[in-house]
Parts: sequence; structure tokens; C-alpha cells
Amino acid sequence: MVTNYSTLLRLFFVGLIFAICLTPMHLFAAGQQVEFVVSLSGSDRNPGTIDKPFATLERARDAIRELKQKNTLPFGGAVVFIRGGTYHLSKTFELTEKDSGTEKSHTTYRSYKNAEVHITGGKELSGFSPVTDPSILKRIDPAARSKVLQVNLKTLGITDYGELKPRGMGKSGIPAALELFFNDAPMNLARWPNSGWVNISATAAGQSGGRFLYKGNRPNLWAQADDIWLHGYWTHDWADSYVKVAALNTITNEIVTQAPHGVYGYKAGARYYALNILEELDQPGEWYLDRSSGILYFWPPTSIKQSKTAVSILPTIISLRNTSHVTIQGMTIEQCRGTAITISGGTDNRIAGCTVRNVGNCAVKIDGGSNNGVQSCDISNCGEGGITLSGGDRKALVAAGNYAVNNRIHDFSQWGRTYNPGIAINGVGNHIAHNQIYNAPHTAILLHGNDHIIEYNDIHHVCMETSDAGAFYMGRDYTERGNILRYNYFHDLNMGDVNAIYLDDMASGTTVFANIVYKSGRGTLIGGGRDNIFNNNIFIDCKKSVSIDARAAGWGGKHLSSMTEKMVALNYRQPPYSIRYPELFNILERNQAMPEGNSLINNISVGGKWLEMKNGLTDKTVRIEGNFVDKDPGFVDRANSNFQLMADSPAFKLGFQQIPMEKIGLYKDEFRK
Repeated sequence: MVTNYSTLLRLFFVGLIFAICLTPMHLFAAGQQVEFVVSLSGSDRNPGTIDKPFATLERARDAIRELKQKNTLPFGGAVVFIRGGTYHLSKTFELTEKDSGTEKSHTTYRSYKNAEVHITGGKELSGFSPVTDPSILKRIDPAARSKVLQVNLKTLGITDYGELKPRGMGKSGIPAALELFFNDAPMNLARWPNSGWVNISATAAGQSGGRFLYKGNRPNLWAQADDIWLHGYWTHDWADSYVKVAALNTITNEIVTQAPHGVYGYKAGARYYALNILEELDQPGEWYLDRSSGILYFWPPTSIKQSKTAVSILPTIISLRNTSHVTIQGMTIEQCRGTAITISGGTDNRIAGCTVRNVGNCAVKIDGGSNNGVQSCDISNCGEGGITLSGGDRKALVAAGNYAVNNRIHDFSQWGRTYNPGIAINGVGNHIAHNQIYNAPHTAILLHGNDHIIEYNDIHHVCMETSDAGAFYMGRDYTERGNILRYNYFHDLNMGDVNAIYLDDMASGTTVFANIVYKSGRGTLIGGGRDNIFNNNIFIDCKKSVSIDARAAGWGGKHLSSMTEKMVALNYRQPPYSIRYPELFNILERNQAMPEGNSLINNISVGGKWLEMKNGLTDKTVRIEGNFVDKDPGFVDRANSNFQLMADSPAFKLGFQQIPMEKIGLYKDEFRK
């Protein structure tokens, strides 16, 4: 028997050595991980090595699946390296539960040696030529006729142009129609006026009549246009929408719109512009698509020959559905009509070090799951928001731990101009930190839910086109509590009716600690809510640092019934709400008209008015203690926006704590060099 065991052992080792010799070397990389390579010059018949790479992401994904089915995937996980170049996807790249890694070994898709990799849902255009059709030239402005070029999309195999649809406030998530990009920048659908707005002259049929009057005779040029759209702030400067023109009467100067009409109807003096009109293609960067012929007309900003011109095709570029431990890293993901990257469910998925741009809706949407996040990405030119971050169980108050950290997000809300923030956060226990958010018409961060932390963000030049708006915004729900807003820097905002921190319509139970607000119409507005703690904040050169009202006693009271319904739906008098937020238990038995429990403690206010209290509120209603107002607190370098305090600042004697301004904003990590 001993001899037999020895023989078997020798045979085992011989077989093992033989198996190793037959195993492709790319299966044994550093850390015992499998590595596959994808290249534009590859073939899906190849083994996926550096010398013989695959051609598609799908083939690399399927190769990993095959190893899993054979139980031969190394413990180090899998990496798909993508060599430099532009990969035009014909369909969404989809990953599912069977593409997951493990907690200790992610499955990663990343650029090879930091090469420039573009994953695009668009298609490049070629074959532009001058416009020669006399009937078209007649419609184009004389000064533009020699500048406008045309290309037939049908000859390039592009026949799905999407549809222009009503969009704007309350209509987020509607996929955009085909868009045009030139040298990686979005171009403007031909419009009038080329910048700014015109105003409604009158509304003879009333606000809800679906029609209005205009001034001047510019629409006389549009007699042959058959798909005219209007975009406007039709009644309020915080609500925009797109509407289609049903009829245009140049005799009476009246425009009739198709239903649904402008959000909240039409009001005299409201601002709007017209778009999708060939006759208005009159400056560089404008374009128009004739959907019946498939011909796209374009005035390129520079020579078309030395440039890249593309249109968006796919709705979504990358989809992760119930995956776990998957990383998408170091690529440019661009040109789609919907949301570029979606993560639905799963855990520990990460979009890291990517550039996401030129998308019709949002850059990244995380819907549910736990510990999923976007880290160190650059996001720009989004038709709607930048990142949508949700997850957690609101009824059970179970946190998700999803996150958006160290991202640069700018030039978003390009189509839907209101309530499409840089980051939308929802659910329970999610995290927004160290992001830089700027250049937008409306909100930077929009919050719903509980126990979120928003910290160390640099937010500027937002709410630039709107009013009654907030760079940070939440409201109209007593149950949305436990949220913390700390160590953020808000600056250079709209100096009109705009708030850096807007707790609208009875928003309650929020802690606002150690934020800096520089140059805003208001530093903060507490709109009738309760139990909000404002402590250790600095307000500099705001028209008003803090405004607080008791709106629930007046017009705001109309929202109380719906807010009560939300409380009942979450069983607010039972655990976990009754334990986590005991102040909610008897809220309906208290005087809802009074914003009880708010406090303003140890804040600094320099320049502008410190405190505005409305509706008869006094320091007996609001706790006001230890604030340092209208005196020099001793900034380190106010002229250069260093608002840390010198060591001998008198504000420290009142209990003020130094704000770590040097930690606010972006930072270097393995993804952001």
C-alpha cells in the first residue's frame, strides 16, 4: 500500500506540472489574477493575450464567464485591459450577477497602461459637403449659406434619430433625441435668439390657455418650419419645460402649443427661446436635422477636415445589473441619449477615474444595492444631472453606503435646466464628499431621504439662471431627518433670490455644521422647518446670511396634509422612527405652524445682513447663541478667499471651531493624479 501511495503522489505532481504547462500564461499574472486584453486590432477568435487580443468587451466578459463555469478563475480575480483607441458600441455593454468578482478580488475593466480609451455610444460622421439644394439655401440666412455643410445620415446607416419630446421640470429621464458633437463638445440645435431669451407679450387666453402672444416679426421667417420647439421658464424662474408649436399665426402674433403645455401654464413677461429651426442656423456651432430626408446641416466652428464630428446613438453605454465587486476604471465614456452608466443593485461596484461626458440624461445612475460608488471621475455636458445616488431602506432605516467621492462635475442640466442636480441623493445612509460642482443653471445637490452625509464639497457658480433656488436643496417631508451637511464651501453663486443652503417647505432635522458660504443671495433659508441645527458656519458677503420663516402658518400649510401622509406611510410612531427620531412622535400634537427646535449657534457673519426672521419669529422661538456678527473675525487671507481664522481670532473665545478649509474639494488618489 505504501508503494501505491507513492506512485499516486508522483503521478499527481506529473499531472499538475503537465496542466500548468498547458495553461495559457495570461491566466497567471501578479497576484494570481487572470488578465485578458482587448484591442481595436484584435479578434474575438484570439485567446485574449497581449499579443493576440480580443476585439470586443463582450468577448472578454464571456471569457471570464467560461473560467467561472469551469471553476478555474484564479483567486486574484480578473482584469480586462483595454488598449488605446475609440470603441464604438453597437449595443449596451451589459454585466449581470454572473459577471461579479468577490470581496477580495474585483473584476476590473480598465485602460491598458493608462492609454486613452474611449467607449462611445455614438457614431462618427464623414462625407460633409456644401449645401447646393436651392430650396434649402433659400431658407438659410444669406450670411450662413456658404458656411453650412450637410451630410446624409441615412447613407451612413443612421436612421434612428430619436424624438424631440416635452422635457424639463418633472420630466427627467426621458431619453434625448440624436445630438451632435464636434471635437468632443456638444453643438447647439439651431435657435433664436442665439443667446438669451425673448419674453411673452401677453396671454389673452389666460395662464392655462395653451397659447400666448409674442412681439416682433422674427417668426415670419419660419413659414416652412414644421417641427418648431420652444424652451422657457413659463411662469416661475425655478420651473422650465420644452413645448412643441402647434400653430403659428404671424398676423395676430400668436403661438399655440401642443399639450402638455408649459409647466404651470404661460405668463406675460416669461422668458423663452425657439429651437430646431433651419432658418435660425446662422452662427458657428449650430445644426439642424431634417428628419424626413435624414440630412444633417451644420456650421462647424472650425475646419471639418481636421476635426471629429459624431452623433449620439445608444441610450446607455454600460449597464451593471445585480453585479458585485466590479470596477470600471480609467476610460472616457461618452455620447449617448440616455444615462451613460447604470448600476442597479449589487454591492461594491465602482466607477473610478473615468471621464463621462456628452450624455442625454445623467452620467451615472446608482439605483439600490450597497457600497456602490463613483470615485475620482470627471463628468460634464450632461443633458440632465451628473450622478443619481440612491439606496437603502427608508422604512427600516437601513443604510446603503453608496457614495460619490472626489468627482469634478460641471456643465450639467444642459437640457432639463431645473431639478437635475450635479448629484441627486436619495434613500438612507449615502455619502457625498470632496466633489467639485460648478457651472449650472440650478441646483448642485438635491437631497431626499435620511442619514446622508454631505461633506468637503466645493460648490460654485450654480443656480446661475434661476431664482428661489438652492445650491443644496431639500424640503417638504418631516421624515427626511438625520442628514448632515458639513465642511462644504459654497461660493460665487447667483446674488439674487438664491440660497447656498435651502431647507425648503418645512425641511427638518438637518445638521449644518462648519460650512463656508461666500457671495450668495442668502447663505441659508430655513423654510418653516423644525429641529435644524446651524452651528459653526461662516457667511461672507451674502445679502442675507440666514433667513427663517414660519410658512406653515400661512401658505405653506397646504403641504402639511401630504407631509402627514408620508409620516404615516413610514410608521413614524413605531420603531425605528420613534427611536431614531423621537421628536417626530408627537409632532402632530404640537403647533405645526411654529418652526420649533431650530438653533443658530457660534456662526460668523461678515458683510450683508446677519439674520432675517419672518412671520413674527423671535429669539424665543429660535435658539440664537454665541454668533460673531459684523466684526472682523481675523481671516488668514480674506482677499484671496482663505477663510480660515488666525490663531488669535476673537471668535474662538465664543466657542467657534476652526474649519479645515484645506481639506475641501478634490484630492489626489490612485485614480486622480
